[in-house]
Amino acid sequence: MSNEPPPGGPPEDDDPFAKRPPQGPPPPQGGSPYGSAPPPPPYDPGPYGGGGPYGGADPLAGMPPLAEPGKRILARLIDFLIISIPLYLISLPFGGAVDVSSEDGEDFGNAVGNSYTGHQLVWSLIGLVVYVAYDTYFTHKDGRTPGKRLLKMRVAMLNDGSVPDTSSALMRAVVLWLPALLCCPCLWWLINIVMMFTDKPYRQGLQDKAGKTVVVSVR
Repeated sequence: MSNEPPPGGPPEDDDPFAKRPPQGPPPPQGGSPYGSAPPPPPYDPGPYGGGGPYGGADPLAGMPPLAEPGKRILARLIDFLIISIPLYLISLPFGGAVDVSSEDGEDFGNAVGNSYTGHQLVWSLIGLVVYVAYDTYFTHKDGRTPGKRLLKMRVAMLNDGSVPDTSSALMRAVVLWLPALLCCPCLWWLINIVMMFTDKPYRQGLQDKAGKTVVVSVR
């Protein structure tokens, strides 16, 4: 009989990490991207029981609480006003970003229903660049636009909770703002709002699915 001590660590069959999917790179030293204490792995079995995509594991285990859709809408409105008000004031010396009159005397309500004029298209393209740059910068910086920071939320990568990289932040911003500003604003916002309330289990809008992100609450 050997007197050698048993090898360190639990037996292979009892190793709780042996059958888990890859979790991505570990969080930086000194804390987790989700808070001060390291969370359990994102797909670690949790109190919700079965129903997850990896053999019944809870897909929300290890995550901070998902942000409420109502707060996300309010944060988006705050960000929209932060950009749109200065942009509109800058456009006034050049005729304004919105053409509210026409040569044959149409009122504002009728003018809005018409196709873009060349003037409106130019300002829509300028607005698109500004909105996309704004969203990309703040999302890549720390996951929080000013609106999200005010309401204590942030954007996180779905797989590991890290701050989105530049490509994910840019993809998210383009999918969010390109259709909203150039073709179908009302329909696009409606689709995103409905998805935030109904998508399971992560409450992802179309921009979140494109960037592989979620929006979570922070302290």
